[in-house]
This record gives sequence, structure tokens and C-alpha cells, in this order.
Amino acid sequence: MAKIYNQDETYRIIGIAMEIHRMLGKGLLEVVYKDALEYELIKRNIPYQLEKECIIKYKDTILPHKFYVDFLVYNQIIVEIKSKAGIIE
Repeated sequence: MAKIYNQDETYRIIGIAMEIHRMLGKGLLEVVYKDALEYELIKRNIPYQLEKECIIKYKDTILPHKFYVDFLVYNQIIVEIKSKAGIIE
């Protein structure tokens, strides 16, 4: 079995995401889930950065476009929020 880095922190984040999904359900815009995650991270005093800019190095150069992660949690774990448009039953 592969080693999971930052296992306790990762499981904590997954638990928060599952709670948000249970409370809000599916079909909302990404920004709503981001707001809920930010609320939970603040409430639990978990360190994070929102929309963190990341520089991308490819071989021996820095690429001109940057990558912005939705959340950088514990200064190590990237969390990207995704939502799918569709019909809600």
C-alpha cells in the first residue's frame, strides 16, 4: 500500500469535505463549496491560504503562466474544489 503523506491532516480535510457535502448536497456552484470550506477551516483553526499563486518550473525554466490553487492547507496540501453542472433530481 502506498504511503500517504500528511495522513492525519489529509484525513481531516477529507472529513471536512464530506461534512460539507452532507450539509449542502450536490449541484451548487464551486464558490459556495469554497465558502463552506473556508468557514470550516477557520472554525477549526486549520492554517490555509486561499487562491495561492504557484510558480511552475519546467526543466530549466519558469513557465510564464502561474497556477493558482484553490486552497493550500497546512502549507503543504493542495485542495481544489470542483463542482459539476447538471440536472438535480
